[in-house]
Amino acid sequence: MITKARNFRSAWSKATKQYSIFLVLAVLFLICSFANENFLSSGNLLNISRQISVTTILAFGQTILIICGMLDLSDSAVLALSGVFAVSAYKASHSLLLAFVVGLLTGVACNLVNAVMVASFRAPAFIATLAMQAMARGLALFYTKGQNILKIDRFTVFGQGSVMGIPIPVIFLVITLAITWYLLNQTAFGRSMFAIGGNEEASIASGINTKKQKYIAFMVNGLMVGLAGILFMSRVNAGLPNGAVNYETQAITATIIGGTSFTGGIGTASGTIAGAFIVGFLDNIMNLSGVDSYIQQIVRGAIIAVAVIYDIQAKNRRVKSHLGNISEKSES
Repeated sequence: MITKARNFRSAWSKATKQYSIFLVLAVLFLICSFANENFLSSGNLLNISRQISVTTILAFGQTILIICGMLDLSDSAVLALSGVFAVSAYKASHSLLLAFVVGLLTGVACNLVNAVMVASFRAPAFIATLAMQAMARGLALFYTKGQNILKIDRFTVFGQGSVMGIPIPVIFLVITLAITWYLLNQTAFGRSMFAIGGNEEASIASGINTKKQKYIAFMVNGLMVGLAGILFMSRVNAGLPNGAVNYETQAITATIIGGTSFTGGIGTASGTIAGAFIVGFLDNIMNLSGVDSYIQQIVRGAIIAVAVIYDIQAKNRRVKSHLGNISEKSES
């Protein structure tokens, strides 16, 4: 009887931890529905999905990196550089395919440099990507001479077009969600990300090529950032070398709120998209309610602080529980 009760409590505790983010999302959805009558309109919900697409695609890349114990602070700058190069390629060739490829390759190239600094020269990801942030933003401004690139014509189809009423950015969002879920849950690469983030020394001892896996993680992140750059510039109808400032903060916010541990080893793609929708719902309801934009920044900052503190506390509880189990086994 006692064993059954313990098993039930253990299963309940596990389910609560696993699905609590979706419960929070559902409760927030209900609150927003009652708070403003315009929130539930199909146009508004579709608009939210379109607006969060760029930052959520960035968040998927951040999820993979953070699970592996890294992060990318150069997201917004590389996004701007990728978008500017993609727009320039389109204006020079009028080829949407070429522009798309150039945008993706720019993201990959920048993240290759990040990978070299982090995996080969063992620079902390925080410092390496901060350096890339300065280099990418500077290169975007140098290339455009600080001027926005206008009249991008058909290039807007990526960010403003739709297929059967579904915005193209939302379609890309779903595709990147599926790719991220598959990589993390169905591949050896995904399993190695969790192992490296949980304990890198143990991963090396068990034969995982951590250097190679970090390179792959940054390459995947580069594809996500390049795609985000194409969608962003297309949506705003211009190549903006100074665009998308602080987008990495929004991406990291969605990732951490979605349950990815900032210290690595834990995270899910489904949690990240739930976190992105939580941020999107909050932003939308504050806009509909006329909340000052500065107050919105304070709210976002507070959410990050609470999420990080909760993550640290949860990890401390897991460590204490693990030590307690070891102690019980040694006594028995």
